[in-house]
Amino acid sequence: MRSAAETGRGLAASKGWPVEHGTSRFDGWLAGVCAARVFNGLAFMTYAAAMPVLKHEWDMTAAQAGTVASGFQIGYAVSLVVCSGLADRISPKAVYLWSMFAAGITALAFAFLARDFASAVILHTALGVSLGGTYTTGLMILAGRYPSRKRGMAVGYFISSTSCGYACSLLISGAAIPVGGYRLAFLLTCLGPVLGWAIAWLTLRATVVPAAGRRPGLRFTREVLANRPAMLLIGGYTCHNWELQGMWTWTPAFMAACLAMGGAGRMDAAGGGASVSALFHFVGLLASFSMGTLSDRLDRARVMMALAAVSMACSFAFGWMIDWPVALVIGAGMLYAFASIGDSPILSAALTESVHDAYLGAALGLRSLVGFGAAALAPVAFGLVLDITNPTGGSERVYAVWGWAYGILGVGGLGAACAAWRFRRVRARATLPTDPERMPAPR
Repeated sequence: MRSAAETGRGLAASKGWPVEHGTSRFDGWLAGVCAARVFNGLAFMTYAAAMPVLKHEWDMTAAQAGTVASGFQIGYAVSLVVCSGLADRISPKAVYLWSMFAAGITALAFAFLARDFASAVILHTALGVSLGGTYTTGLMILAGRYPSRKRGMAVGYFISSTSCGYACSLLISGAAIPVGGYRLAFLLTCLGPVLGWAIAWLTLRATVVPAAGRRPGLRFTREVLANRPAMLLIGGYTCHNWELQGMWTWTPAFMAACLAMGGAGRMDAAGGGASVSALFHFVGLLASFSMGTLSDRLDRARVMMALAAVSMACSFAFGWMIDWPVALVIGAGMLYAFASIGDSPILSAALTESVHDAYLGAALGLRSLVGFGAAALAPVAFGLVLDITNPTGGSERVYAVWGWAYGILGVGGLGAACAAWRFRRVRARATLPTDPERMPAPR
């Protein structure tokens, strides 16, 4: 009897689609896609790295600072939904490359024109809209090239390259802020998406990525909404994103506060906080690759459950460590970073395996809507709790109590662990489709 993957390849060939599912290793093509993602990622952490300085120079409260970050997440979420739906109907490659190009333009606009709270909200949101078309479309391109048995590896590399971009963004910002302030940090990091687009175009110029299209007998309600494993993965991703994005947005400021309590000045503390947070992203890079590859060999649900449980524990504990020795805080932060990002490639790979190709973009779009919607709310909620639980005083207030704010992120970790546990039980009872027309096929 032929396997589902073999049936899918036969169906693809019969319809004249390119059969690229034989690829199963890291090669120059994947290296190019990942390199483009690294440069694109330089713009993601630009604002977060400079937040401790911007709160003072732009006279913002923590809630306002969180609003700028949330504007990015809202724009990112809306863009993901729209671009994922478009990718089902036109080539994911076209959506991906045009989004990369737009990201380069809006990143430069943010670097040169964002100079206060109002302009930052508008331009940072526009940047999020542009970058949103580069994520799910990238996953769809990878899903069309790599078979299920190696998809965790490929997606792990893709997401780890994002972590590498985040880390480099923080390192560059950490070095630039003490020298030239936030303006220099903005300029250097926002050049990244321009280079990312050029690399992506060179890598994909000969790659054919047609749209999956719609087929008779398939419906969104059946293939996605009534697909219990897929909906559990979407729910788990939503909880995961609440915790992860809240943590990534505020951890540079938290580490700056730790250093400031040790006597560092504002600019040095901000630079140091960004540099330490860059280390956390490098740890996240290792987590994405290693856990994605591990899930190809072990049960995906078990790995997701373990990582979500550790991440939840870290969220509930991390904020209370502000007066601990810095070395211990960094050690705990490394564990936190590893666990919180480690399940991301697994959630993505598992979803591509649970939904028919014809509705993969729609499923990713729904996931993006709720997942990044939660991510957009997390920084604001964190900032509000931080304001409430610390002394008043406008932009000059002292933020010494962080435990309650990080605690609300831990609720997301709990939800992600529960969703992974339930996914494992539901998947064990699920019956695989036997109709070849409903089996995932290469693009």
